[in-house]
Amino acid sequence: MIDNRELELIELIKNKKVASSKEVYESVSDSISYATVKRILSKLIKENFLTKKGKGKSTKYFISPTYEILYPVDIDNYYKKEIDEREIKETFNLQLIPETLKTCSLFTENELNQLNLLQKQFEKNILQLSEIEFKKEFERLAIDLSWKSSQIEGNTYSLLETERLLKEKETAAGKTKEEAIMLLNHKEAIDFIVENPDYLIPLSVSKIQDIHSLLVKELGVDKNIRKRRVGISGTNYRPLDNEFQIMEALWNMCELVNSKESVFEKALLLLVLISYIQPFVDGNKRTARIVSNAVLMNYKHCPISFRTVDSVEYKKAMLLFYEQNNISIFKEIFIDQFKFAVNTYF
Repeated sequence: MIDNRELELIELIKNKKVASSKEVYESVSDSISYATVKRILSKLIKENFLTKKGKGKSTKYFISPTYEILYPVDIDNYYKKEIDEREIKETFNLQLIPETLKTCSLFTENELNQLNLLQKQFEKNILQLSEIEFKKEFERLAIDLSWKSSQIEGNTYSLLETERLLKEKETAAGKTKEEAIMLLNHKEAIDFIVENPDYLIPLSVSKIQDIHSLLVKELGVDKNIRKRRVGISGTNYRPLDNEFQIMEALWNMCELVNSKESVFEKALLLLVLISYIQPFVDGNKRTARIVSNAVLMNYKHCPISFRTVDSVEYKKAMLLFYEQNNISIFKEIFIDQFKFAVNTYF
């Protein structure tokens, strides 16, 4: 997180538009050394909050074009304001995918190091498992993912009831048929990905539609790209309502994800962007979680179950991205859940 001193430097540069290290040093309120100012500026560049141009004494510092995406937000303070009081980006940001995110590194160097160390731990762990043991652990993760992904969407099955349903086809008393179908569809989609690990690589719109079709089968949901407006509860953000613009946004997203080198960036982008575009009448976030995991699995990375995510906190992080295009809170969820998956299942 950014401390108060770092925040002050960011605000100074933000207000000036462009500044040298000397100008920043002369403007800070606290009596800190010039060397400390230089050190803080270097750290903020590493964390993608600032950029610089020039060399030596002619070096100038700017707010990074990805500042709004990465800037840490106090989520509790943000939601102290009611829906109509929040200043938000009410319409779809057409520049976000083809321009801003194209040149943006979502993870800091330290965050990538943390994720890569966890991935190495995962690779080391699975080498010690027999094929039967690995399948058993993966099945456990698949059940947890099916349960949590459905719970986020309002499904009332407990984890134990979900396990009985997916293993023994035993439905829970007092639950709707649709809830059982939702969970069974999740398992079918995960099984499909396991059997076809490279299906989504390279990513395409038609392949995303195929995964969505599996997830909404027999739920009375239109499987095609939506042709009408949709509203999202809890926010005044309005997704695109033109079928051709929606398709273009999906094409741009696929191109962006395919161009990224980092598997973690690919997975995180899919989680937020499929949800942000809302290409389908229903099932968007479910599709995002499965497609994101499919990419992780294709590159032999540890999949994520989201088991310990609080559903309300997940939705808050997603709404923050809708309203501000800010990924900071959702990124924290992603890193925490990747760590949980590595340490829990394998």
